Amino acid sequence: MTTAPRSHPTPARHRPWPLCRQCSGVALDLGSVRTRAWIAGRGLILDVPTVTSPATGAVHPVRRGAIVDTPAAAVMLQDLLARRLSRIGSPLVIVATPVLDGVAFRSEVRTALEVLRPRTVLTVPAARAVAAVAGVDLSYPLLVVDIGAHLTEVVLLTDGSVADARRTMLGTSDLTDTASHTQITDAVVGMVTTMVRQDRTSLTLEALRRGVLLAGGGALRPEITYGLSGRLHAPVRPAPAPHTAAVRGAATLLEAAHSHPSTTGAVRTVLHLN
Repeated sequence: MTTAPRSHPTPARHRPWPLCRQCSGVALDLGSVRTRAWIAGRGLILDVPTVTSPATGAVHPVRRGAIVDTPAAAVMLQDLLARRLSRIGSPLVIVATPVLDGVAFRSEVRTALEVLRPRTVLTVPAARAVAAVAGVDLSYPLLVVDIGAHLTEVVLLTDGSVADARRTMLGTSDLTDTASHTQITDAVVGMVTTMVRQDRTSLTLEALRRGVLLAGGGALRPEITYGLSGRLHAPVRPAPAPHTAAVRGAATLLEAAHSHPSTTGAVRTVLHLN
């Protein structure tokens, strides 16, 4: 289990935001088990296994929230997306990424995406993308629990930025092997409890009292939702279509960048531009 240091929003003083209504755009969620992609003007077009084509030798390039084979990831993205993108201009790509170990993931995913010749690759913490699609009021602190196939993250957002985070290398794909839903529930409760105890402010407790936003495939399992609500003594609300919430949240930010110049500054502050 890993703890992220408290962090602050990336200052919005980097290169100009690439606003372009005519440019193609892609929102991407590159998960350990599933890869999901949303293309501007076409919606969600891909929800497929994260694996290279068997014809080239099946390889799983992402494991437990980390890109472990960047060339294989590039081959997969080329096969999945290149023919679906407009040949006019270069795409703006926004990728939902894990909160912890995000620096390494961002570096590897940018390298892999070079095969698409993107205009710009920007990344957003998956928890922030989930909050965006859920329409949550981020002027209040928010706890997001993202239970994926191989990785579970608990993230505290304050003013829309990551203030604290925990994770465990445990997810829904482990349920039939080494873990039961009770073990995932126990892990999440333990992480939240630690966050509350170590928080020198009241923000984590305030967020918990307001309720937990649940995302990922684990949010589709009622036993996990009910278990968390009972153990945390707090409301637990699954995000709409929680298994695709991260990519749709990234798509929401992508649409804002393309269509609403007045929101450019607000969108830019939650994205990693370096």
